[in-house]
Amino acid sequence: MIMQKKPTPLPLYAHPTLTVLVDDSDSFLRSLSFQLDPIHASKTFHDTTTALQWLRHSDQGRQAMPMPLHMNFDTQNQAGDQFNVALDVDAIYRIAGQPQRFATPAVLVVDYSMPQMNGLEFCEQVRDLPCKKILFTGAADEKIAVSAFNQGLIDRYIQKSDDHALDLLELEVTALQRSYFEDQSDTLRELVLLHNYHFLGDPVLALQVQRLKQDMGFIEHYLFANPTGIVFLDKSGRTRLMMIATEQGLAAHYEMACDSDAPQSLLDALRERRVLPFFSDEGGDGMYARHMGDNWHRYCAMPQLCQGRETYYWALFDLPPHYYAQPPLAYTEFLRAQREQANAPAIVTSARRGWQRDRETTS
Repeated sequence: MIMQKKPTPLPLYAHPTLTVLVDDSDSFLRSLSFQLDPIHASKTFHDTTTALQWLRHSDQGRQAMPMPLHMNFDTQNQAGDQFNVALDVDAIYRIAGQPQRFATPAVLVVDYSMPQMNGLEFCEQVRDLPCKKILFTGAADEKIAVSAFNQGLIDRYIQKSDDHALDLLELEVTALQRSYFEDQSDTLRELVLLHNYHFLGDPVLALQVQRLKQDMGFIEHYLFANPTGIVFLDKSGRTRLMMIATEQGLAAHYEMACDSDAPQSLLDALRERRVLPFFSDEGGDGMYARHMGDNWHRYCAMPQLCQGRETYYWALFDLPPHYYAQPPLAYTEFLRAQREQANAPAIVTSARRGWQRDRETTS
């Protein structure tokens, strides 16, 4: 019997993060960081004490993004054991306006055999941090790594002597970055699914979002509140909005347009589901307003259909700059600044030269 893999839920947000590499061999770290795919920004430590201090005391050591969740413990309006919960969904897409989002350490890669403390002792010291953990081991350490994995102390382990160790590392870092954001989204997802964001729990729509990211080179996405949808950013920082509407949402647009004496041409297009509107004027509520008159065409796109648990209408729009206080930092700019700070070469090769030599001397 073939077991079908359960589709993973769509994280409420995701962006490139930092991979922290800890190994007592400085030469191995330099080789590893330069040979990793440049899409994976990294920070290296050859001293475990320094690494722990950075993870523990640096602002980057913890999940620095404020979660848009507020618990209102108002005992006067409390019903039994229930508490009022206020959710600021707009705070999610505004995470893209925080330049230090890329410095969030989502994945920790640590060598097992180190003189100050071994890799498992190191992972024990940071057990409570949300970062995912990969242990580099020697061939003789596999049983220890398996035991640590079963105990939940590490999330993966890779043998340095494996001929494909670097390729495996890149695959695992990518997978664990996604897992990191899935974990960060768990609590919020249950709350937003109770409101107008049912598409987050629809695997068909989640697959459509992932396809868009792959096909169009988007490397960040964030839940967007008004109108409902997903904000994407590419590596250059360009923002696009995937507006996602249901029959109910389009009916609300039609009713508002009627109440605002919209041109008959717009009413016909909305009624026949020929357009998806994003009325994005600053200070507006996303709905048609009288001052737009016959210029409604510039706010609309032809919708595409996604048939999941219900019918979704979606289209891509440029996101006007007024949605952010300043343009979001582009990932390419973050990588450039990181290279300059480390005095690293401007071009990082993906060749695997040097990996075999360095892993043999450090394993």
